Amino acid sequence: MRTVRKALGAVLWYARELTGEAEYDRYCERHRRHHPHGPLPTRREYERMRTEHREQDTPSRCC
Repeated sequence: MRTVRKALGAVLWYARELTGEAEYDRYCERHRRHHPHGPLPTRREYERMRTEHREQDTPSRCC
């Protein structure tokens, strides 16, 4: 039973990493460490900030 639980935990970890779910959790941890008294954005606000940042920082190409 312990082996099954361990394997299931590994699969869930992999799925969260693959889909980006864990990224918000890491962001929250980092935000709490560096800005302990600042407001924490919701997941929706975080996704919006992330999308805006990704769209603004697109590398320019000549072709």
